[in-house]
Parts: sequence; C-alpha cells; structure tokens
Amino acid sequence: MNTNTTAPKIPVGISSCLLGEEVRYNGGHKRNAYIVQTLGDYFAFRPFCPEVAIGMGVPREPVRLVRQGEDIRCVGTKDATLDVTDSLIKCADEQQTWHREIYGYILKKDSPSCGMERVKLYRGQHAERDAVGMYAQRLMRNFPNLPVEEEGRLGDAVLRENFVQRIFIYYRWQTLLASGATHDALCRFHAQHKMILMSRNQEMARALGRFLSEAADLALDELCQEYGARLTEILKIRASRKNHVNVLQHIQGYLKRELDKDDKKELSESIEQYRLGLLPLIVPITLLRHHFRKNPNTYIEESFYMQPHPKELMLLNKL
Repeated sequence: MNTNTTAPKIPVGISSCLLGEEVRYNGGHKRNAYIVQTLGDYFAFRPFCPEVAIGMGVPREPVRLVRQGEDIRCVGTKDATLDVTDSLIKCADEQQTWHREIYGYILKKDSPSCGMERVKLYRGQHAERDAVGMYAQRLMRNFPNLPVEEEGRLGDAVLRENFVQRIFIYYRWQTLLASGATHDALCRFHAQHKMILMSRNQEMARALGRFLSEAADLALDELCQEYGARLTEILKIRASRKNHVNVLQHIQGYLKRELDKDDKKELSESIEQYRLGLLPLIVPITLLRHHFRKNPNTYIEESFYMQPHPKELMLLNKL
C-alpha cells in the first residue's frame, strides 16, 4: 500500500451533516472533527442527505420509524400522514450509479433515514432500538460488500481500525475485479490478505483459502461473487488480541534462522507485552518490519498485514 499522502484519495460516501453541512431537520449539523480532519486526508468524501434529496427541506418536520402491522414506515413525528418511506427507498435506488464508485460509507447514527443499526422503532408510544434507517437499509441491501459504519462507532479504536482497513481492502478488491480477475490473481490477493483475515477469524480464513484452492474449475464470475461475500463476512469480525498474537508469532517464525538470541528474545517479549496489553500493536509490528528490512521475505513483503493502510493514520497505536 502506498503510504504517500499525495496518493489519490479513496471516494467514500458520508451523511452530509457529518461534514458540517446544515441539513438536519432543525437547520443544524453534526460536524465530526475526527472524520473531517483525519480521515479527510485519505478519503474523498461524497456528502449526501437523502431527506433533503427527496425535497423535505431545511428546517423540516422530523420523522421517525413506526411499526404498522407487518410494515415499518418512516413518518412525521407530528403529522402521521407524512410518510416518506417509499421516497427514501426510491432515493437510495436512484443513487446506485455513484454508490458503485465509492469504497465505503459513513452514516449518521440514530437517523431514521441513515442509521446503520439500533435506530428507534416505535410501537405505539413505546420505542426500542432495533431498526435500520430506510436509506441505509436499502444502500446495504444494494451493496452488501460495501464497508459501512456509523460515526458514533468510530470512537471505538477497534471498530475504527476495522472499518478503515475494510475500505482499503474493498478498494483493492474492486480494482482487481475491474482489471479482469483471474484465478491466479485471486490467489495472490488472498495471499496478500491472509494474515489480516487470520486476525479476524482463523477457522474462516483457512476455509476461504481451501475454497479458493479447490475452485479452479468454478466459473470466474461465480467464484468472485462467492469469494467477495466470504471476504466481507470475515472482515466484519473484530480482530482480537489473541488472534493478533497468533499472527505475530506466525510471522516471527519466518525469522527463526535469521535472528540471534537477543533479537529473538526482544521480539518475543514485545509480542508478549502486547498480549498483556502493555504495548500497542504497532510496537511488535514495527520491530518485525525492522527485521524484515534486513532479512527480506517476498511473502511477508507482499502481505498487507503489517501495513494495511497509510501509516499516518497511526490506528495501530490504539490497539
């Protein structure tokens, strides 16, 4: 991965209010400084507000999700005859042209149109947080492999790292598909990302590798569709400290003949201190990268595990 900050920014969709646009029902915004000031250095944001897009105006009557029999409708909080359900769904479908050109989407939490999860759903006067915003639900149905996250969850270091990493992987995956994927190219892609997948779920990562190795005779379109779906399923899982330790120790094994006793001890202690939560993940990874610069290994060099996204984000300092 090119870590040069002058590299082209990756297009990412975003709820307009998170960039400071005054499009909320009350005429306000929800500008998120981390998104604008940090992620904005690497992602070219495409802002969009579906409620404004369907003509609701600013300011406007707020809407909410309501259970009506078997259906969920998005209606006005004061005027129940204001029903924008179908308009929001149609709006999401009409954006598919530019949705195909983005590699991630950051949504506004709790929004009846844009909330990704745990949106209030009213049953009479009682509400439970078990719904998805109308626009968001359609977006994720149309593009099930697209990395999607809410701005509220980006405060969690693990979820933030997971989301950013997924965007870069999805970008590489879509680039591969656009260039004309072959079985050999898929195998190389998998090898480059294998250790990242292992940090998510080792059993599923191994199963995906077996599927790829046994599917040489499968139609390429079918193979890519199945691989992409399985890849997404694994990447949605939070990486665990235990799995990271296993991956680090696996990588360390490639240096068993190259390092002297003191270097081996230092590296092992670094991994152990990470396991105990005394050091961030970036420390053993930096040490490993140092040793591989002196002792190059093609497989490790091509793997994205130790440098999955621009180093300037420094996300691994928090893990």
